[in-house]
Amino acid sequence: MKEIRIHARAGQGAITTATLLGYAYFLKGMYPYAFPSFGAARMGAPMNAFVRVDVKPVRLRSQIYEPDYLLIMDPTLMRGFNCFSGLKDKGIAVINDKEGAPAPKVSATQRVYVVPANDIAMKYIGRPLGNTALIGAFAAASGELDLGTLLEAIKHRFSGKAQEANLLAVKEGFQFVKNIGGK
Repeated sequence: MKEIRIHARAGQGAITTATLLGYAYFLKGMYPYAFPSFGAARMGAPMNAFVRVDVKPVRLRSQIYEPDYLLIMDPTLMRGFNCFSGLKDKGIAVINDKEGAPAPKVSATQRVYVVPANDIAMKYIGRPLGNTALIGAFAAASGELDLGTLLEAIKHRFSGKAQEANLLAVKEGFQFVKNIGGK
């Protein structure tokens, strides 16, 4: 079983991110389970979303404490929370931050990718909602999903101009990671 933990603030698209990832895994023929966890239901409050995926139905319903992958949609969360808590030895983290921002120190076997997902989103979507660019970066960093499957998930969720913009954001997030490699 693979586990993904998403750190975000309410309103940044973490639930949509988990849903899109789950659907992409479903298209791949796997069994995903995506769900959120949040305290105060207010815009800007710290929250998590989770995705579990396996080749057999996922029955485990608890939060994810030892993820294989981390997606951090808001780097300010790293100041108040240990977002890297429990990340597996060969885990991968993808962080939405400004291009050139320093990557947090991790073990020699873990990889961290810092991706300007909000900047990519502004370019195509016109709003700093970098979740789809971050999903593209995740696919490239992890090798878990191919770009084609991810694009199909985007097409299933969005339509019209929103679909076009999010497809471009996913592609650029994917290509950004392919160009930089792991740190």
